[in-house]
Amino acid sequence: MELVDTHCHIQSVGALHGEVFTRALWEKAGDRDPAAVIDRALDAGVTRLICVGCNLEDSDLAVEFVRERPQCWASVGMHPHEADEYAADESARDRFAKLLSRPKVVAVGECGLDYFYEHSDKKSQRRVLEFQLVLASRYDLPVIFHVRDAFDDFWPIFERFSSPARPIRGVLHSFTDSSANLEKGLRHGLYIGVNGITTFTKKPDQQAVYRQIPLDALLLETDAPFLTPAPYRGKICEPYHVLTTLEFLAGQRGELVETIAAVTTENARQLFGI
Repeated sequence: MELVDTHCHIQSVGALHGEVFTRALWEKAGDRDPAAVIDRALDAGVTRLICVGCNLEDSDLAVEFVRERPQCWASVGMHPHEADEYAADESARDRFAKLLSRPKVVAVGECGLDYFYEHSDKKSQRRVLEFQLVLASRYDLPVIFHVRDAFDDFWPIFERFSSPARPIRGVLHSFTDSSANLEKGLRHGLYIGVNGITTFTKKPDQQAVYRQIPLDALLLETDAPFLTPAPYRGKICEPYHVLTTLEFLAGQRGELVETIAAVTTENARQLFGI
């Protein structure tokens, strides 16, 4: 059985630069050896990992991290939390754009809109998202979307950049929203990323949404080191926890573990070309 972690941040393990909060979390957990993290993933059948950047420095780190690691690929992105830093910095955006042509870069993101925290101004978030959608279209790359409490603004932007002739491909990462937004994402041909949240959410409507996701639109992810699944809450999340989420989903959906593993792995290959 082969699995793919389509969203993790293991480029920060033992790193001396990159995204500060993520590095600090790995350090606090005592994880300083990325080879050990990858080995534990391989032991659980997680044979492919996408290392997702959240700002310019972190994305550059991800690109370098995956270069000599055959199990890993990179996605480069400007997270909505970081949008204020980049909205008016043309030089930084130019440097970011150059990362798209680097080896083993398979996606743009994570990028999107986050109005739950609103660490950056909404206008800045929209501008930085639009910039990344332009790049995704130019380089014909899928997009890893982070959207929280912001779908009313997200869909008009998405629909402005996506067309039947040149659709934007991608995944709604860490999806926790409504059935209506699930259906809209599916109509646009987007995949739906599911992680450890499904194992610990207490909201019946969220659990119902996870059961509604068509198998051919489902992707598995961890968001490691965040969102550790039950029963491992309180510990650091790692890519090998994909297996825990898979087993929980299989029970909830009444499907075979092996079936979900095979289809989601193929979904990841189709979307990211890995």
